[in-house]
Amino acid sequence: MRTPPDAASDGRSAPGRGGLNRPPNSPAHRWPLRVYFEDTDAGGMAYHANYLRWAERARTESLRSMGLPHQMLMEGHHSILVVRRIEVEYWRPARLDDAVVVETRVVAVRGVTILLDQRMVAEAGGQGPLAALRVELACIDRDGLRPKRIPEPWRSALEAQAARG
Repeated sequence: MRTPPDAASDGRSAPGRGGLNRPPNSPAHRWPLRVYFEDTDAGGMAYHANYLRWAERARTESLRSMGLPHQMLMEGHHSILVVRRIEVEYWRPARLDDAVVVETRVVAVRGVTILLDQRMVAEAGGQGPLAALRVELACIDRDGLRPKRIPEPWRSALEAQAARG
């Protein structure tokens, strides 16, 4: 883990000021979790790969909260959403028994892709993010695994979320 960069160190700013470090202004879907013993390494800090699992669950719950569960996309449209690209920056460790919230924001919706900003923050807040993820999802045909335009009602719902930013 490292402390958030400042503009003098690498051209990006600290959390809240720009780039991956600053969340979009759009409202976030919030998904709470607790760091369990199974999530930690020998030092009691959350293992880095768990942030990816937490982000995946939060994305699924975000869609479900919009009335758009993955199962409906798979069965009704023969489509699936897959991670095309992900960038993660870690600032502070989540530790055993910490209450953490994963915030998910829709940044942009394109033909076949969705760009999301996801943040892991302490539930108590006030200390900045623990980690930030920039996630690009692609919609693909479930059978042929080829890119496929994001179907309705996903497109409209996701665009509405992105527009709130």
